[in-house]
Amino acid sequence: MSFATKRLGKELSKINNNSLPPGIELVSADDFEEWYLDIKVLDNNPLYQNQVYRLKFKFSAQYPIEPPEVVFVKLANRPIPIHPHIYSNGIICLDLLGQAGWSPVQNVESICMSLQSMLTGNNKNERPAGDEEFVRGNRLRPKDIDFYYHDNNV
Repeated sequence: MSFATKRLGKELSKINNNSLPPGIELVSADDFEEWYLDIKVLDNNPLYQNQVYRLKFKFSAQYPIEPPEVVFVKLANRPIPIHPHIYSNGIICLDLLGQAGWSPVQNVESICMSLQSMLTGNNKNERPAGDEEFVRGNRLRPKDIDFYYHDNNV
């Protein structure tokens, strides 16, 4: 059993004991490679009221030494949130999800809470600059993209 499998087993056990914070729900975790969770913003931010968003977590064998790949997934009843750090294809520009900003003490729950907080604090109804070009021209997986983190106020 790999370290990643042990760690994810512990996280899943904790989640299954109803320990997730309000607004975060595990949808599926059929294996230790891909999990789906729904999150919603709990405050009165008009940009995200009554919306639920689907996240896809993809784990490598090096988790938690390296971060999971986390993206928003668009479904008929689950849009991709409009935010200056979330591309229309669901890729999230957040230092926590990059190798440089990642810490092995982070986990699925803390990532979801960080994303909830990121959405809660946003008041700009816009996509990142260059969204259309990025989405159209991107062939990289999120973990292979070198983002330049220049705006910590969003």
